[in-house]
Amino acid sequence: MGQQQLLLIVIGIVLVGIAIVVGLNLADASIQNSNRDAVISDLNNIGLFALEYYRKPSAMGGGGNSFDGWSIPHNLTSNANGTYSASISPTSVTIVGIGVEIGNDGTNKVKATAIVTPNGITVTVNN
Repeated sequence: MGQQQLLLIVIGIVLVGIAIVVGLNLADASIQNSNRDAVISDLNNIGLFALEYYRKPSAMGGGGNSFDGWSIPHNLTSNANGTYSASISPTSVTIVGIGVEIGNDGTNKVKATAIVTPNGITVTVNN
């Protein structure tokens, strides 16, 4: 009877260990997804600022149908979700967001790119 009880205890410990590892992996995946979603949301918000600038007449401080002269507002270049940078041409803006969490590849941080054109914003997730 003592051996059976010992075997049940060992099996119970192994099952609890497996449950802890699975729980930690699920928590990591949830944190990654949450950071990815937050970076995408930030990219969309920053992209809206670029579109607003593009559509606003030059006389009112906008681009007058050009992205030239626009830059990411200083307070939006970095926040708790990540850091953001932009490449600007007269007809489009490419905004790259680097999150604070490690992405799907296990080594690089979460990364997403938004391309802003006069037609709208397209976001792609890189990691």
